Amino acid sequence: MPVLQRDSFPVLQLGTDTAVASSHVRLLGVEISSDLELVHHVSRISSGCQYRLRQLRRIRRSLDSESVITLVHACIHSRIDYCNTVLAGAPRTVTDKLQHVLNAAAHVISGTRKFDRGLRQLLHDELHWLNVSDRVFFKLALAVHQCLNGRAPLYLSDDCTPLSAGTRRHLRSTNRNLLALPRHRLNTYGGRAFAVAGPTVWNSLPDFIRDPSISADSFRRLLKTYLFARY
Repeated sequence: MPVLQRDSFPVLQLGTDTAVASSHVRLLGVEISSDLELVHHVSRISSGCQYRLRQLRRIRRSLDSESVITLVHACIHSRIDYCNTVLAGAPRTVTDKLQHVLNAAAHVISGTRKFDRGLRQLLHDELHWLNVSDRVFFKLALAVHQCLNGRAPLYLSDDCTPLSAGTRRHLRSTNRNLLALPRHRLNTYGGRAFAVAGPTVWNSLPDFIRDPSISADSFRRLLKTYLFARY
């Protein structure tokens, strides 16, 4: 496999065809760079959402509030929430780009400007939107709940092992529905894997929510109430 230059990517010659390595790849709509960072992925989502918001501002006066909210859910929320669990453990410099998009969408709905006051009240009290980091938290917790109830693929369910399954001793923690955390070296990589991020989120929940026996609807309702109470 010949290398063109020191700063370039390797090139593979297959007969008359040349395959050049890329700095990032797209898998199921998620763009991952060679260093496993998601900066390019988040930037692409942010720029696409900002473009749609600019188009929406042009016709805002011709639409009622319910129609604008529907369009925001369809064009903005669907893109921010799609596969957002890959953002688990991502730094704020990454998630803040999506939060800015969410803030801009709220301004479009309310007809307010960027530096007007009351953004937090608008997001949480009036629109009932979670922040981007809490949307990731919500999705991870819901995924773990599905794993514990056998409604998730095995490759995910196998990463959610009850703490009581790894010990014969009767500890107080075994009755709290905690999950075992595997060892990992780097928080920047290993800590962002579902095998670590999922149990970490689950173990951080209060005991009355961290109950696999409650229904999925009840779990969603309790989890949202818990997250909104933190604002």
